[in-house]
Amino acid sequence: MKIKIENTNPIKKKTEMLCGFVLENSDKILGFNKINSKITDSVKQSLRDNNGVFGRVTVIPTNNKITAKRILLAGIGRKEKISNDTIRFVSGKIAQKASELKLKEFTIITPPSFLTENISSTSQITEGCKMTLNKFDKFKSKKECSVPDLSILVSDSKKIAKNIKNSEIISEGVIFARNISNLPPNECTPTTLANFAKMISKKNKMKCIVFSRNELYKKGFGGIIAVGQGSKNDPKLIVMEYHGGKQNEKPIVLVGKAVTFDTGGISLKPGEKMDEMKFDKCGGCTVLGIMKALSELKLPVNVIGVIPSVENMPSGESYRPGDIIKLYNGKTAEILNTDAEGRLILADALAYGEKRYSPKVIIDFATLTGACIVALGNNMAAIVSNDEKLKQKIKESSKRTTEEIWELPLNDDYMDMIKSDVADMKNIGIGRAAGTITAAAFLRNAIEKTPWVHIDIAGVAWTQGATKSKPYNPKGATGFGVRLILDYLQKI
Repeated sequence: MKIKIENTNPIKKKTEMLCGFVLENSDKILGFNKINSKITDSVKQSLRDNNGVFGRVTVIPTNNKITAKRILLAGIGRKEKISNDTIRFVSGKIAQKASELKLKEFTIITPPSFLTENISSTSQITEGCKMTLNKFDKFKSKKECSVPDLSILVSDSKKIAKNIKNSEIISEGVIFARNISNLPPNECTPTTLANFAKMISKKNKMKCIVFSRNELYKKGFGGIIAVGQGSKNDPKLIVMEYHGGKQNEKPIVLVGKAVTFDTGGISLKPGEKMDEMKFDKCGGCTVLGIMKALSELKLPVNVIGVIPSVENMPSGESYRPGDIIKLYNGKTAEILNTDAEGRLILADALAYGEKRYSPKVIIDFATLTGACIVALGNNMAAIVSNDEKLKQKIKESSKRTTEEIWELPLNDDYMDMIKSDVADMKNIGIGRAAGTITAAAFLRNAIEKTPWVHIDIAGVAWTQGATKSKPYNPKGATGFGVRLILDYLQKI
């Protein structure tokens, strides 16, 4: 999709479809001040029919009476309910309609600044359209139809140009994360992920280190080795270094769980929906998407991406319930369930990231617990943190990007729930109680003193049955967390 900005008068714009936003119960198209008298009646009737209902789109043929072949009305609901996601969501609806009509291009009029800041509007329009029209058709013999180009009409194109470019880079970071997350397990092993990291790093002048199985064993990454030993596909620890800040400035470490396929191991999962366990790598893919985008944005920060990647398979070599393993930080873990594997590889990566880089902040992402879905459903991620200031900054970025999060507690009572009689800790809590929190408690044992936020994306990493439909989240992986953290990185 090619995106360009113009300050053309809407009534003079030559386009296949001219799209404008409409408030609920309004008789006007926002930003479209004058309607040609030849089409006044049809537009007024369509405005009454559309009524500005949120997400409702109405297409009006102009019969060549103006330069635009069609006018599209897009309802955005009541003014007082406009959110940071409204224009993004409705722009996605517009893009869907443009694709359905098989248009080569379409035009959206930016709403006036009294409704939402122009920079915010253009960002949302760009993200909504670009992310909506991304289709994962790599393995289809017949590809999806071509994606139409977009023109955005603004009052001052000079101020908006850089913002549009940045929004495209961010959207492409999300799409990159999605496309890798959507890859099937026979096409994406830990080695494949490592190759993607190397490709990004080479293109964007980042350093990339990949630890092999032998190196992981020698350096004491007991969690990664244990989980990965049942598969013929060797485990990897992928490290990417971006140095955009001051030379001596402490970095931010991002850690992402990347289980390229999770059978549950010896504690085998039920067969139903096991195919969805290709998405157990989404945390790592989020980190890849962030690293790609931040390097292209050239943000003035130092960021380290750490991705532990394994395939959790049952075999004669698999780790077992009852095993006790030694993690990278020297602590021991009793294995009670081999399907609670993500916390083991994350614990190794978190401890390594803290010890090796002495960061000022650590943030991790993981499709970690089904309990998170039980607690929060499919539209909100859970966060657990040991630092109030960091947690507040992440919450602020969540509000701006509408990648929604909800805080869960973590105190000594929860830490006690993972204490083991025979090791330092066990890899599951007591029964089904507080499953998301006890998983976070396990991770907390890997952190010494660094401010840390854990983000459990199990419910939001891919579109699931109960997911609220958002046009910019097509079926499959969502890339959740990329926009959230890029916003955080731009504001610190």
